[in-house]
Amino acid sequence: MSTAPLRILVTGASGLIGSALARALAQQGHAVVAAMRAPCRQPAEPSMATLQADLAEVPLAPWWADRLRGVDLVVNAVGIFREHGRQRFDTLHRQAPTALFEGAARAGVRRAVQISALGSGAQAASAYHRSKHAADTALRALPLTSLVVQPSLVYAPAGASTRLFHGLAALPLIALPATPAQVQPLHLDDLVQAILCWINDPAAQSMTLAAVGPQPLGLQAYLATLRRALGWRRAAWVLPVPPRLAVAAAGVLGRLPGSTVDAEAVRMLLRGNTAEAAAITGLLGHAPRAPAAFVAPSERPALRQAAALQVLLPLGRASVAVVWLWTAAVSLGLYPVAGSLELLADFGLQGRPALVALYAGALLDLALGLATLLAPPRHMGRVWCAQLLLIAGYTALITLRMPHWWLHPYGPLSKNLPMLALIGVLWATQRTR
Repeated sequence: MSTAPLRILVTGASGLIGSALARALAQQGHAVVAAMRAPCRQPAEPSMATLQADLAEVPLAPWWADRLRGVDLVVNAVGIFREHGRQRFDTLHRQAPTALFEGAARAGVRRAVQISALGSGAQAASAYHRSKHAADTALRALPLTSLVVQPSLVYAPAGASTRLFHGLAALPLIALPATPAQVQPLHLDDLVQAILCWINDPAAQSMTLAAVGPQPLGLQAYLATLRRALGWRRAAWVLPVPPRLAVAAAGVLGRLPGSTVDAEAVRMLLRGNTAEAAAITGLLGHAPRAPAAFVAPSERPALRQAAALQVLLPLGRASVAVVWLWTAAVSLGLYPVAGSLELLADFGLQGRPALVALYAGALLDLALGLATLLAPPRHMGRVWCAQLLLIAGYTALITLRMPHWWLHPYGPLSKNLPMLALIGVLWATQRTR
């Protein structure tokens, strides 16, 4: 550890890597300032100071210089994997970090850490990697001692990519792109520890760190390792998918609300992501942990359950959508209208009121089915609530007017109970962002 605590500003302090690093720095006694877009969010440690800074607005170098007086080191951990709204690669990966580093140089900050990405380069195939490279280059040109960290695939149970890989590992049959490309996963704890070793060494020189695990693995081998680590003994069957088909399928999935997969993510996997592990081994003083050791025995039950839910919850959402859409189609004519009107007559509706109830109900079912598939995460609570109220209302009214339906041999009312339970589970476990 350095002889005196440092004053360190961390951007992206609410993200996966930024929050873990800020927490570790604070626990070591450094004075951490967490730069956050939303001032109401809690920093990783109560002792941290906060600075409201929306990098999508690109604060200019003079703005940063005024706020970085007395800071010893800046860490840029801002990053996105997909563009949406104002969150653009060029803005967040190039313009904003460049202004941050230029402001730091003006303010007399001596050192900087840039969280980049393995594969970054001016001629990289993806805009993600090109934008990261632009900030790397800008930092290296400034009079700052710098650490440019280029992580491969980072394993962290709270991370979106790790949850996705856990979910894939839980499947008994996995469709994977047919590719020889390899990845080199690194545990988040080792990544943070390596950065801390550089920060805490006052004599550390500028360097670019390939933040990778001890050895490359094919995607199939990595998922098999995770499957065993999560406690599934039987190996999964693997269905090879032609790369072009995998990219096309990911492009469709990427348009669904809340999806963590898109075509560009699959293209990056197909290109592979590996490097020599000598540099990170030297910083750590030992080899980073292997993927077989990623899952601690004490964490296995919870992670196994979460992995299963990662698969089952999307299937549950899809099945609920199908129920609503199929009910709408049946009511709109797949089932004879005369038969539907007979059922409504049993309820007590006839003539025009029966027709209005039939088609209004069908359109409502159609709307709920489409909303279940397409509504963004922030609105899904309302969708689930509407479904629960509608099913509960239908069930109560039919119970009052046609209680004999509870004795129907096909259970049209009793089947509402597991439907209500499933919707409740989906609502309780949904992600709002």
